[in-house]
Amino acid sequence: MEIKKIAVLGAGQMGNGIAHVCAQAGYEVKMRDIEQKFLDKGLAAITKNLERGLKKGRITQEEIDAILGRIEPVLDLGDSVKDADLVIEAIPEIVKLKLETWGEVDKTAPEHAILASNTSSISITQMAAVTNRPEKFIGMHFFNPVPVMGLVEIIKGQATSDETVKVIEDVSAKIGKETVLVNEAPGFAVNRLLVPALNEAVFVIQEGIATVEDMDKAIKLGLNWPMGPLTLMDFVGLDTALYISDYFVDEFKDSKYRAPALLRKMVRAGWLGRKSGRGFYDYSGDEPKPIRF
Repeated sequence: MEIKKIAVLGAGQMGNGIAHVCAQAGYEVKMRDIEQKFLDKGLAAITKNLERGLKKGRITQEEIDAILGRIEPVLDLGDSVKDADLVIEAIPEIVKLKLETWGEVDKTAPEHAILASNTSSISITQMAAVTNRPEKFIGMHFFNPVPVMGLVEIIKGQATSDETVKVIEDVSAKIGKETVLVNEAPGFAVNRLLVPALNEAVFVIQEGIATVEDMDKAIKLGLNWPMGPLTLMDFVGLDTALYISDYFVDEFKDSKYRAPALLRKMVRAGWLGRKSGRGFYDYSGDEPKPIRF
């Protein structure tokens, strides 16, 4: 089947990035969120990223106008998916919320539509089971920031058809991404390794072994990561990191995935990283400043 229209559920960091790359590849996109302020913020982020490309000579103003013209912000869930060929969900990493959303989407999306979750940990099979099209349900895990990162991790659920996999591989290629195919397991391939590593960085801070800036510096220079683990956690969102850790513990029944007490305390305090203005760094000034613990 040919994909022409894509619905993206969520206008946050991941959602607006997905809408951006899909529209840039020529797809008609409906970007949906629950409040206008979230849609406005998402569109502003897309515009800012495109304008950054304009300043570097990578894109013209005419191309920017065309890309933005292919993105329609939508508040109503049913309206966003009613004529979609592909629905990509990028809402918060909360099992109950995802299951409720997919149950509603399945009632409204066309029978031929493929349903894809951008989840970074939650069972594709579990989400597919609340729909009447498990063979058309798949994981499509993007990485942050979406316009920059070159990978889409494709996750095949218990009932996902080979045809659905092929369509998503083709879409991923069209939007300029490389793909890896994995069978469903908690955390899939990348986050299975990444989440324990990020948690261990927080344990280092919690135990007073190193400062925030030295922990990040050590991993950037010692392991050649493009950014330190604590900067990355702030970028992803500490609440998201905590959701994933707790989900892993529930699924694996293995304490090695446990979240550090410091991470849980920061989330309770509303220190969620960049999106809240404070996490392992303070983002209130011109430059992020590391927090002393």
